[in-house]
Amino acid sequence: MRKDPVLLIIGYVWPEPNSSAAGGRMMVLIHFFKRLGYRVYFASAAQESEFTFDLSTIGVEKVHIQLNHSSFDTFIKELQPNLVLFDRFMIEEQFGWRVYENCPDAMRLLDTEDLHFLREARQHALKNGELELQNDKARREIASILRCDLSLIVSEFEMHLLQNEFGISTQLLCYFPLFVNAQNHLFDKPLQLFAQRKDFVFIGNFWHEPNWQAVLYLKEKIWPLLRKNLPEATLHIYGAYPSEKVFNLQNTKEKFLVHGRAENAFAVVSQMRVSLAPLLFGAGLKGKLLEAMYCGTPSVTTQIGAEGIAAANDWPGFVATTPEEITVAAFQLYTDEALWNQKQSIGFQLLEARFSQEFFEVKLETEMQQLLGNLPAHRRSNFIGSILHHQSMASTKYMSKWIEEKGRD
Repeated sequence: MRKDPVLLIIGYVWPEPNSSAAGGRMMVLIHFFKRLGYRVYFASAAQESEFTFDLSTIGVEKVHIQLNHSSFDTFIKELQPNLVLFDRFMIEEQFGWRVYENCPDAMRLLDTEDLHFLREARQHALKNGELELQNDKARREIASILRCDLSLIVSEFEMHLLQNEFGISTQLLCYFPLFVNAQNHLFDKPLQLFAQRKDFVFIGNFWHEPNWQAVLYLKEKIWPLLRKNLPEATLHIYGAYPSEKVFNLQNTKEKFLVHGRAENAFAVVSQMRVSLAPLLFGAGLKGKLLEAMYCGTPSVTTQIGAEGIAAANDWPGFVATTPEEITVAAFQLYTDEALWNQKQSIGFQLLEARFSQEFFEVKLETEMQQLLGNLPAHRRSNFIGSILHHQSMASTKYMSKWIEEKGRD
């Protein structure tokens, strides 16, 4: 008889912890479950890249699966996991009904990463000026949350939004934020001081549209103003998966340098004096800003960037709105050593007070143990979720079966 409990993670992509905060979060979750004694399997239909983390080095078994294919049914019937973790709601839509049919007793956990419908609504609002939260993606994403036993939410703002705007029960939600995994990024020497640092930095994965728009905003609206006051400074742009249009923004004469992927983001950011993150839309927590705090690098961001991390008056730098306000804030941080030291200290305090990985892992473990011990009653209390399994998942199921049959022609 099997002794160790089994966790199956179904990934939207293979984890790349050095490419994005999402990849780092997935590694945090994998290590968390391994510490709890789970035997971990990671399955994905995505293609691997040269930057994919080698899961075999930490004892995780990789499984390549296919979309819309009954081979997954055979696989999961044989595996019979105790727990299934869906990486984002799109994966739950694809595979949730198969998990439900083939191992109904397995606990179903959804890691939202961030609320995709919120990010999309804000992006649309930039164009038309109206924020419409009750959109089609919201219906899909919230249906996925309701079908699962527990969903991990990265931001307190998003917790409140789901509860207050959409009436989601707190029993279905668990606040589990992003963390800076300090153990994986220890510095060989103390952090550099104000006088030892120079220049500005932006860092972010360019598959993520908010990052591209933020860099464009920097290039067109902010950097021309900032350069007039600080002609000796350089703005360094880093990020995984930059396209040609990103590299085309480089202008050495204007000291706007596009470097592409950073081999070690922490090493880069810890050398910079100020981090700039003028995000115009987005959702969730911004890993780049938590990393900046850990590196002792004060930041200037927008309300979107600061959301879920800290209020503007408690920010380890400044929260600003217009290009002019961002420019003034960045100039102050860059030139005032006493202010810079004060803001750096706020960042260290913020990480310790609000983003303790140990605290939230204990909290998640406790919630999961309670849920696993009372899963039938928990599911009976989530009647809407059972309706969604009965109705909406049937359309997903039969569309998938139709695609599979069509592929045989």
